[in-house]
Amino acid sequence: MKKVLTFLTLAFLSSAAFAQTTWKSDPMHSKLAFSTTHLGISDVAGLFKTFEVTISGNQANFSDAVFTLTADVGSIDTEIEMRDNHLKSADFFETEKFPKMSFTSTSIKKSGKDRYKLTGNLTIRDITKPVTMDLWYRGTVDNPQSKAKTAGFQLTGKINRSDFKVGPNFPAPMISDEVKIKADGEFTQKP
Repeated sequence: MKKVLTFLTLAFLSSAAFAQTTWKSDPMHSKLAFSTTHLGISDVAGLFKTFEVTISGNQANFSDAVFTLTADVGSIDTEIEMRDNHLKSADFFETEKFPKMSFTSTSIKKSGKDRYKLTGNLTIRDITKPVTMDLWYRGTVDNPQSKAKTAGFQLTGKINRSDFKVGPNFPAPMISDEVKIKADGEFTQKP
């Protein structure tokens, strides 16, 4: 009986130690930005104002984490209303027909100290393609205001807009095919 009790205690402690943890993006301290090159001579930047990212995994260093993102494409903001409206049109994102874009990671591989290659499926305009981005885990702290565990990440990488049929009638160098992505986020651990 003593052996059974010891085994059950160890099994419980092991499952508790490796229980899956979920983290949600803090919209006040997170940003999903992009930039393209216009006419081959200047960068034009923008962001998506409304998005949500969830991280789930078992490891404290996030080495097994799964990242999921959903963004409201209609929240695009380049600080020029006329351009934003054009980007929402059928010429680019066609937000009435395709209001959301999403990303779900499929693998995470260590590439250095606190650095990873994050691979996953990106969906824009209902076209899904595999992409790989650089992920920097910036650490986990106890937020002094909320007292919640808070983790920080920065994601950088590049995609080709032509892979997703975004702006097919606007060739490079009018608008570069390559789009640079930079996302910064704080994530709060959920109970």
